[in-house]
Amino acid sequence: MEQWLVLIVAMLAAGCAAGVLAGLFGIGGGIVIVPVLELILSFVGVDAAIRMHIAVATSLAVIVPTSLSSARAHHMQGAVDLGVVRQWWFFILAGSIFGAWLASQFHSRVLAAIFATLALLVGLKLMFVPERAGLTDGIPRNPLVKGIPTTIGALSAMMGIGGGTFSVMTLTLFNVPIHRAVGTASLLGLFIALPGAAAFVASGLSDPRLPAGSLGYVSMIGFACIAPTTVLCAPLGAKIAHAFAADKLKMLFGLFLAIAAVRMFWRAFA
Repeated sequence: MEQWLVLIVAMLAAGCAAGVLAGLFGIGGGIVIVPVLELILSFVGVDAAIRMHIAVATSLAVIVPTSLSSARAHHMQGAVDLGVVRQWWFFILAGSIFGAWLASQFHSRVLAAIFATLALLVGLKLMFVPERAGLTDGIPRNPLVKGIPTTIGALSAMMGIGGGTFSVMTLTLFNVPIHRAVGTASLLGLFIALPGAAAFVASGLSDPRLPAGSLGYVSMIGFACIAPTTVLCAPLGAKIAHAFAADKLKMLFGLFLAIAAVRMFWRAFA
């Protein structure tokens, strides 16, 4: 009983941190939720082969309300580009469904390695590639560009994140200002999290290794602990984001991703 109380407190704390980071960076909080949940699941003896599946799926479920809360806060600051959302939402949604299905076919160690590699690359880009290195002066209209949001959806669903990690990087490469990129990414996360979580529920329904309180690969206990705190804390993160200078916000985001990636590499190969 004492062990479960400690774990519930840890999940509540993770939810608070994830909510602040969701509002701060437009990332949905999954970059925090996934490694914390994976660690918690290891303490309660969940099969190592499906720990990352549960962590990723639960993170996506949590990101649904978090994205709505974060996007609303950024929209009130005028930082959500609805034009980009209208162009990209369908392709991000389709990619998310495919990515969630693909992730369900992998062992947890493979998912952890993918998570760490992509997070590290994005973090290094944000810390060391200058803003002037944008590829274009705006988002291209070429039909082939639709492959970008599709890829963002697929990779984000595989990692259990809201898409901000890749959406912010991509939008800044197209010279979208960092605050507007963060705000837009917060809404795009909804089109990753909702179909991605649904796909993980469907693919995990018949898995006999699932712990109690699971709906497919989604831990309802984790969702109940983390979702309310992320929603409550996301507006605080959005408020903090608009108090930062753009270059400092990018550096802080990149450093955070690099630290999370190193930790996940250690978990994957230890």
